[in-house]
Amino acid sequence: MENLPKPPQIPKIQDLYSDLELAKSNDELVALLNQPPNPLWIKTHPYISNYRYLPIDKVEYLLKTIFKKYKIEIIREGVAFNGVYVVVRVWYLNPTTNEMDYHDGIGAKELQVKKGSSAADLANINSGALQMAFPIAKTVAIKDACDHFGTLFGSDINRKDVMYILPDDSLGDKSPINEINDIISPAVVNHIEVISPEVIPVPDLQFPAPNLPPVPPDADNDDF
Repeated sequence: MENLPKPPQIPKIQDLYSDLELAKSNDELVALLNQPPNPLWIKTHPYISNYRYLPIDKVEYLLKTIFKKYKIEIIREGVAFNGVYVVVRVWYLNPTTNEMDYHDGIGAKELQVKKGSSAADLANINSGALQMAFPIAKTVAIKDACDHFGTLFGSDINRKDVMYILPDDSLGDKSPINEINDIISPAVVNHIEVISPEVIPVPDLQFPAPNLPPVPPDADNDDF
């Protein structure tokens, strides 16, 4: 029988990193950011059927709590047929490297027009439509950028198939549950419950409910 060549040896993940401690820290941050959000935060969109979302105040809360330092940069904005769009860059202080990193996102919002008319005719656009549309488009863009952080920021709320990210044991024996208080302050993490060894513990993040005025039935939901 002819001797077959041996298959190439696949390197282990830990062999790819020169700084194993940094790799561990990055892995723990990824595991933290891919825990499911508090179910009490999730809302159902009043106009889009079966669409759930994480309101912008919760997204901003997570940015401030986890990364401590962040900023929103508007890359560009414009008009697209019957609406406007905004492209943003969300800068954040990466706690594992102490460097500023970023994610980009895009959002759009149609212009409000007179009932039964089209935005193709500028005369049909309601007064103040641009002032309403651009902030909403910016909000959607920020949330789109923050989806790149992971499940905690609502990226998987409307997905049917979700891949849960567990910490890589090959990088060390540290678990995100032991390090979570180094990333989120103890005042935020009030309770951590381990359901089973195979399930990542979910932090029960608590904060005072915002005192918001009721939204009129025909108004835009600008917390989206």
